[in-house]
Amino acid sequence: MPVVLTLSALVIRDAGGRLLLVRKRGTSKFMQPGGKLEPGETFAAAAVRELEEELGIRVPEPELQDLGRWYGPAANEAGTVIDAGIFACGLPQPPVAAAEIEELLWLHPAEAAGRTDLAPLLTEHILPLLAESETWAEHG
Repeated sequence: MPVVLTLSALVIRDAGGRLLLVRKRGTSKFMQPGGKLEPGETFAAAAVRELEEELGIRVPEPELQDLGRWYGPAANEAGTVIDAGIFACGLPQPPVAAAEIEELLWLHPAEAAGRTDLAPLLTEHILPLLAESETWAEHG
C-alpha cells in the first residue's frame, strides 16, 4: 500500500502563458508551488500558506480558483502517491524563492515536451488540463 501525501498545488501563469514552477532543495523535479496540508487545514488554506512561505506572496483565499483534485505518483518520493487540491491564482508581485525552494522556473507549456525534470502532476494532469481549456477557448 503506497504512502499518500495530501497537498495543495498552485497553477500560476504570467501574461505570456508561462507557468511558474519550483524545485525544492535536494530534489530534481520542477513542480507547482505548494505543499502538504497541516492537521485540520483545508486545501485552500494550505495553498495560501504555502504560497507565502515558498514565494513570499500573499493571495487571499477567495482569490483562488479551484481546479479540482488529482491523485497520482509523487515526483520525488518513490512508492508515494499524492492527493492534490489544485488552485489557480494571479501573481500580485514577483515571486522570491524562500523556505525549501532552491530554484524558480518560468516554463511555457509548449516547452514542456521531452523534459524529464517535470513532476507527474504537471505532465499528467495540469498540462493536459491547460491544453484542453485553451482548445475550448479557441473554439468557443
